[in-house]
Amino acid sequence: MRQIGGAVAHVELSISEAFPTPATASPGHGSTGFDDADDRAHVNDRGHADSRAHVDGFSRWSEAVSTAAEPCLLIDRETTIAAVSPSCCQLLGLGTPLDALGLPLLGSALRLLDFTAARGELTEQDVEKIPPLLALQSARLARGLLRVRCPEGPGTDATTVDAITTPILTDGEVAGSLTFFAEV
Repeated sequence: MRQIGGAVAHVELSISEAFPTPATASPGHGSTGFDDADDRAHVNDRGHADSRAHVDGFSRWSEAVSTAAEPCLLIDRETTIAAVSPSCCQLLGLGTPLDALGLPLLGSALRLLDFTAARGELTEQDVEKIPPLLALQSARLARGLLRVRCPEGPGTDATTVDAITTPILTDGEVAGSLTFFAEV
């Protein structure tokens, strides 16, 4: 938010258009998601050009997610958990990041509930619409609320999270999806 002459302006930036590449900017290809198939030299932590001319973008996202303070999750196109932040594990009840790596997003410890008073498990049709999977299928940004069964603990048996997901593109193809979560 920014104050302009006594009024407050709300500015949103699309992360899908922040770093256009030839693959995402070409006609016929959507400009959503991150395409990490660039041929640029990358800068290492000392500010020098990396000796690798091409760095696997999915691996870069995996490293970033693994060390992130924010609750975030990276899945590959087969819906396997490729990286998860410690805070995401705590929020979603996934154990530790090492416990969650390599597990399928669904069928692991993650239990998604519907928004009815009964809090039943989501149907297969509803599961296909959750943001991490929707972004994989559509190659577009996805957002939605999820109710997640919490691990054993005092107080509550479920938590509601806002999920914002972007597809991760490699060579113009969807390689996975990156989701950020915020407790509601």
